[in-house]
Amino acid sequence: MRETSARLLRLLSLLQTRRDWSGAELAERLEVAPRTVRRDIDRLRDLGYPVHATAGTAGYRLGAGADLPPLLLDDDEAVAVAMGLRTAAGGSITGIEETSVRALAKLEQVLPSRLRHRINALQTMTVPMTNTGPTVEPSTLTAIAAACRDSLRLRFDYRTHDGTSAMRTTEPHRLVHAGRRWYLIGWDIDRQDWRTYRVDRLDPRTPTGPRFTPRTPPEPDLSGYTSRAISTSAYRYQARFTLHVSAETAAERIAPTTATLEPIDEHSCTLRAGSNSLDELAIYVTTKGFDFQVHEPPELVEHIKTLTARLARATD
Repeated sequence: MRETSARLLRLLSLLQTRRDWSGAELAERLEVAPRTVRRDIDRLRDLGYPVHATAGTAGYRLGAGADLPPLLLDDDEAVAVAMGLRTAAGGSITGIEETSVRALAKLEQVLPSRLRHRINALQTMTVPMTNTGPTVEPSTLTAIAAACRDSLRLRFDYRTHDGTSAMRTTEPHRLVHAGRRWYLIGWDIDRQDWRTYRVDRLDPRTPTGPRFTPRTPPEPDLSGYTSRAISTSAYRYQARFTLHVSAETAAERIAPTTATLEPIDEHSCTLRAGSNSLDELAIYVTTKGFDFQVHEPPELVEHIKTLTARLARATD
């Protein structure tokens, strides 16, 4: 009986981590026969969990409902959720602060003392900085996340940096959180290319569009792709430097929203950054405090030579 109960908990945990599972996948994960999986699914239904059969795939999906019992969390997951809720109480999502406090109060009510001590220690030793960046409505994030999850086309009104607005239609792929801002990576239907959108500038339209077959993402490393898209690709001048310091050390002073870093070896890395101003690029790399070499664009190489001569004359 104990083995069956443990297997049911593991089965429930698997169903909570992904939208759809085939019976064969669950049997393989649980190391049991497909017939055992079917029996365990029936037991979960008897306990009040709405496990639905998916048409055509001989699979299962955990549905939502008012009678759905609480989620199962291990110690590390419970700490992560509690810290996430505390952070959200002063975060960059509009209107979520009060909701986060209520959810946190419910969670901490049922936490064992050993976990409350871990959470309190983390909170006590953490000093939050006041968020000054743009905020995003929770409903906007959940609408985008649902469209990404269900592979549904997303239409939205988008405001560009110059204040103009236009309607965009995309195949949404992933949300990326870059510290102070949220970004959506998606395939733009009209432009037939991948695009990165600031979520605080878009207003989703309803209903969502038809389903689509997810495309292969532009790069496996979506965080690096987003960093390049927002810090380099959108600008007139796209610069490449070699910094004579490790990528790990450079990352302490260079945020991924302003430039991208690629390690060369343990003593050097490549810095890529963009700007509409050559002066801005020259000042940016010079004030980071690292020795460097500029490679491109050619206009920047000549501009830094001119600045170097001008600064040298200024000290004579």
